[in-house]
Amino acid sequence: MSRNTHSVYSAAFALSLALCSTSRSAQAADASASTTPAGAGDTLETVLVTANKRVENLQEVPLAVSVINEQALQASGVQQFQDLGKVAPSLTIRPAEHPVNSNISLRGVGTFAFGIGVESSVAVLVDEVPLAFSARAFTDLPDVERIEVLRGPQSTLYGKSASAGLINIITRQPTDTFQARVNAMGTDDSEYGANFSLSGPIGSELGYVFSAAYSNWDGNVKNRFSGDDANGRDAFNTRGKLKWDPTTDVSLTLSANYLNGKTTVGRPFIRVDPTALFRGTAGQTTAVAFPGFTVDGDNTDISNNYNSRTSYDGYGGSLRGEFGVGKMNLVSITSYDKFRLNDYLDQDDTSLPIAIGNNNQIGQFNSRLITQELRLLSPNTDPFRYTLGVYYGDVKFDRPFYRGPVFSNANWFATSESKQQAAFAQIDWEIISELTLTAGGRVQKEKVSYTFRDIQAGNAFFSGNAEDTASTYKFSPQYQITPDVMVFATYATGYKGQTYDLTTGFNANRAAAGPIKPETSKDKEVGVRTQFFDSALTLNLTYFDTDYEDLQAQSIETLADGTTNFRLTNVGGLNTKGVEVESSARIGRDLNLTASATFLDAKYTSFPVAQCYPLQTAAQGCTGSPARQNLTGARAVQAPKQKYSFGADYSHEVGSRLVGFVQANYQYQSSVYYVAEDPQTYQGGYGIANLGLGVRDDSSKWQVVAFVNNVFDKQYFPSLVNTAGNFGNKVATQAIIPRDFERYGGVRLSLDF
Repeated sequence: MSRNTHSVYSAAFALSLALCSTSRSAQAADASASTTPAGAGDTLETVLVTANKRVENLQEVPLAVSVINEQALQASGVQQFQDLGKVAPSLTIRPAEHPVNSNISLRGVGTFAFGIGVESSVAVLVDEVPLAFSARAFTDLPDVERIEVLRGPQSTLYGKSASAGLINIITRQPTDTFQARVNAMGTDDSEYGANFSLSGPIGSELGYVFSAAYSNWDGNVKNRFSGDDANGRDAFNTRGKLKWDPTTDVSLTLSANYLNGKTTVGRPFIRVDPTALFRGTAGQTTAVAFPGFTVDGDNTDISNNYNSRTSYDGYGGSLRGEFGVGKMNLVSITSYDKFRLNDYLDQDDTSLPIAIGNNNQIGQFNSRLITQELRLLSPNTDPFRYTLGVYYGDVKFDRPFYRGPVFSNANWFATSESKQQAAFAQIDWEIISELTLTAGGRVQKEKVSYTFRDIQAGNAFFSGNAEDTASTYKFSPQYQITPDVMVFATYATGYKGQTYDLTTGFNANRAAAGPIKPETSKDKEVGVRTQFFDSALTLNLTYFDTDYEDLQAQSIETLADGTTNFRLTNVGGLNTKGVEVESSARIGRDLNLTASATFLDAKYTSFPVAQCYPLQTAAQGCTGSPARQNLTGARAVQAPKQKYSFGADYSHEVGSRLVGFVQANYQYQSSVYYVAEDPQTYQGGYGIANLGLGVRDDSSKWQVVAFVNNVFDKQYFPSLVNTAGNFGNKVATQAIIPRDFERYGGVRLSLDF
């Protein structure tokens, strides 16, 4: 079947299912939020979220929010953070050779830059505590209660790093009675992992939860030079919480976490011109550069004479206090986080025994983040509700970097710091019965500073700083037409702070150019939230249209002295608009259906001076001096026009105390470019199906699931890299191989007592 035909049938299937089913967003929640225990009735659970920094019913929140619970993650084959795009259709996560270069996009908007001072467009939080940068999140997801994905600008409540949205990972909380959870998993391709969680009281006022997880996988790429496997991982992390409730008006929760891990890196070539010579050097053919295998579209072999890898470790903690002040609630969240990632890369990606075959890249990322937030909340039941808050954040990065010694040489050390102070407020006022107006605003002051020492250029040293004060706001009316139908409209602005592009090539011209200006956005949304048949069916739809101005992206820049520079800068604008559909249905006591879909149109509205991609000709739009292309009107990178996720969970008694169940999940994504308009980085549409068959006891104290991921053995690439520049400007394309590049199966065991 052709790709276009597949897309048409998939779209029709999505729309038909949307009338009776959607994403796990209506079935995930904190256990205390459920009005009906799972499997105990014919209605869905009530889902509570903290998207507005207060606990609310998902169906009453005028925001585009997806909520994914632990069961949905397992059924969809999600084990690591980078897999979340499988269950949240507006979310796309592109992996890279190491996590810092990975990218998170929502509705086609993300950050495609590698400097240490460049913040993400999509914020990542754990228990409402922000992470310094998204690489900190790229590991396993143990002890997760639910994950909230907020789409569109969230700058009013969450600040400058949430200009396209945010992901909030909520972990388990201490319980009033002793509980123990154990999960283990093994696959037929030698992946294994286990995690456990213990929770309970330590006296009448103190509770605890402690969890730990370990996972290991050798990988699905083979290094023919060394005989080692690559593209694998080894990860350990642990988390603990103590919750003290000395009175009914005071609650303190102390959290701490630690993680340690490593990955092996392999980027197989899937296309290389058979006449290509590495670096244009005579005799250095592909057979010499990659002995032992043949390059083709299904290749998973590499030949590297340097061990490409990463290692990382980090720790952090937070103190959350909740204090009753009359009818109000005062919340204080203090956090500290430190993280280090070492990266080692065979930069030539060959095993050539000559000098140009031993060009390597070595670096390190170090981050330290301190935050303090205070917010005052009025009762949820009042017709006039407000949230008032202040926020302080201080994040520091440093990065030593070396590449060489033969070509693309670099040797530098950079530091970056951002200090921000902000005040925010949001008011919800039910002015008449069933009609609520929401208004919010945020004022933020930020100071950024940097140092850059170019060791290779005789220790040339540069430093600078800049300050900026910005405001964002939102306005949203919502009307509860019936108890089961709510409509809303929202207008919100977003803000992404100014920064410096601290990467190879930073020089006096870049320093003189000053900081890159802030990126701003204006978002319009209209939505409907519905539940029918005594809450057995949920159907939510959202239309969005967002304009981004002064878009921060890589571009060619002409400097004051007339020279040109390729760097991160403000390139113009981008518009993203579309429709999101989410629904879920419980049919009787045994069958749950879920489905979600995003129909997206994301285009550059102004990008007149973009870098040409390798091998681009004048006929393909690469003209001028320096050579450039005009991307105005082009589709944004990493922005599929259509993305769907469907799930089914059927359970039935198979004995007096046993329940058998079947879990099925299908994910489809239409085509994307990983570099704008570059045919070498084009990934066609594809669909992945996962299937699980299990049995559990009737009280869900234990369960065993046999599963198969990528049932139909569909190959795809979550990232493609055009490296023609290393092969005499002839076709050379490398790929990141996903975990489910080939079909695999395994067994999951869960105990809960």
